[in-house]
Amino acid sequence: MIYKIRVFLDSKEDVFRDIEIKEKQTLFTLYKGIISAFSLQGEELASFYELDEEGDQGKEIPLEDMSDDGTDETMADFYIKEVFSEQGDRLMFVYDFLEMWTFVAELVSIEDKPAVLNYPLTVYRFGSMPLKAPKRELEIIDLEGDEDIDFADDAGLNDLQIDDDLDLEDL
Repeated sequence: MIYKIRVFLDSKEDVFRDIEIKEKQTLFTLYKGIISAFSLQGEELASFYELDEEGDQGKEIPLEDMSDDGTDETMADFYIKEVFSEQGDRLMFVYDFLEMWTFVAELVSIEDKPAVLNYPLTVYRFGSMPLKAPKRELEIIDLEGDEDIDFADDAGLNDLQIDDDLDLEDL
């Protein structure tokens, strides 16, 4: 079986690639396909994240095992058919944790056709890659309370006041 996965760049402009991959290849192979399809350097750390139906991020599947004892699962431990079981299944892919290139990979179709070339194979390209990673809205969850802090609207940050009770001589 050949899986067609559409990988979207999280940006204002539409930028995506369709990648075909064999069901018995791993997420590491898909990682290599994404790096190639989007002309990324491939020298940075990356992770896939499970996404639920609402788009909430779940379990991390990293490129490399970062545990002390070497027992954590990595991209090489998951077959495509395990993580993409039906059409519409999605994973988030984050490349370069400093720049935060963020993508969503979605299973578009599963086709019973013979493999013709080396996979993964980029079969469709739409849009141009920006030179820099698109900025994302940063949302920090307040673990103490029930409110989310949304930094997309930073008006509240500009209204910070210095505490009048602060005695600078005590510093």
